[in-house]
Amino acid sequence: MKPRTRTSILAGLAGLLLFSSGCMVGPKYQRPSVPAPVAYGEAPPAGWKEAEPTDGVLRDKWWEVYQDQQLNALEDEVNISNQNILASEAQFRAAQASVRIARSDLYPTVTVGGSISADRTPTTTLRSVSGTGVSAGTGVHAIYSIPLQATYTPDVFGGIRHGVAAERATAQATAAQLENVRLLFHAELASDYFQLRGTDGQVQLFSDQVKSYEEYLQLTRKRYDSGIASMGDIEQARTQLETTRAQLKDLGVQRSQLEHAIAVLTGRPPEGFSIPPAPLHNVPPPTPVGVPSALLERRPDIAAQERQVAAANEEIGVARAALFPAITLTAGGGSESANLLNLLSGPSYLWTLGGQLTQTIFDKGRRQGRIALSQATYDTTVANYRQAVLTAFQQVEDNLAALRILAEEADIQATAVAAAQESLRISTAQYEGGITSYLQVLTTQTIAQQDQRAAVDIQTRRMLASVALIEALGGGWNVSKLPPV
Repeated sequence: MKPRTRTSILAGLAGLLLFSSGCMVGPKYQRPSVPAPVAYGEAPPAGWKEAEPTDGVLRDKWWEVYQDQQLNALEDEVNISNQNILASEAQFRAAQASVRIARSDLYPTVTVGGSISADRTPTTTLRSVSGTGVSAGTGVHAIYSIPLQATYTPDVFGGIRHGVAAERATAQATAAQLENVRLLFHAELASDYFQLRGTDGQVQLFSDQVKSYEEYLQLTRKRYDSGIASMGDIEQARTQLETTRAQLKDLGVQRSQLEHAIAVLTGRPPEGFSIPPAPLHNVPPPTPVGVPSALLERRPDIAAQERQVAAANEEIGVARAALFPAITLTAGGGSESANLLNLLSGPSYLWTLGGQLTQTIFDKGRRQGRIALSQATYDTTVANYRQAVLTAFQQVEDNLAALRILAEEADIQATAVAAAQESLRISTAQYEGGITSYLQVLTTQTIAQQDQRAAVDIQTRRMLASVALIEALGGGWNVSKLPPV
């Protein structure tokens, strides 16, 4: 090939590459709009304040706001030991690998090898003029070659680039899903932990009541021995005592199950795992709520949905690019010689250049169908994204309402507990003075027990609502933490 011809080919290829970088079909992505209220309808509980842009923002280890060392130690084990998180992390690494695979299509594929072939032909005997025989050829021939082959498909209409962008968005969605899994399991652990502490509070309450009822039973027996109380009073006191003992024993089932659940969340076998009892004394800490629009940046599940929308948008570009011709360029080179020593010498070198253009002219609507399919998939992801945003707003509002109402209920219940205890003190004094029967004491005991148990239950529910609110706010995560992949 003449130098001028070769230069023309190379110039044409360079121009094609420049053209392919600027010609890209498919829709440009824009994040779907969603209706976001200016402020939450439920005001934060009394004593809380609206967070400024950098004031009181939840951190990565959001559970530390509860200032519970036992909880902190357990939460630190979730990321490194929870098998569900480890599985999600592996899925993210697989998505990263898919990006690298898709990106490789933007570059030529180059292969190199080496070969040797040999063949043997019959030796030819020629008759000379003098009549003597002359042998021609050795009969064995060997060919040595080092072929080099390059194949490149220019991304003229952006199909490959759209595919890479789709894989990148999918990988980012997987990263957000990983963070969401972490948030879910950290929140589940915190919820189980506070339920465990609430159960410990119930255990302490029932233990104190068992001791009190034992004293009442002894008092009733003394009154019976003095001829003041009846055998019916003794049996009523005994019934109250044994019933409370049974309820206390039943709490052991719930506590064991919560303990086992915490063990699994931290990646441990339940056998041999235990948490020392400690009644719940926490109150929900102030949580920076911020404005609703910030929720789009703080919720990993919303970020995952948005990245899936972006990936679906890129798939439309991939489908549309299939309507246009495909160009494949090939280049070959290497060395070939019958003599191994001459394999790398100038005369043994060879090269080839080539190109191919293909265009589908009939496929019975397959490509148009793929465009319609990708468009419908995109519309589905947009609807899912908007629904996820609405659900997130609902979850924040629900838990703000729960915290506000439960705080008010706790104050009322505290008054009820104080009144029930005073009523029990009066009834006990009247019983000891012989003014009233044990039935009156039994009634006030039951009311006091119910009120105290309700108070512990409300305290537990407040802590659970606090965890749920932090989870609804996205924990300490922010969309800026998505990897660029």
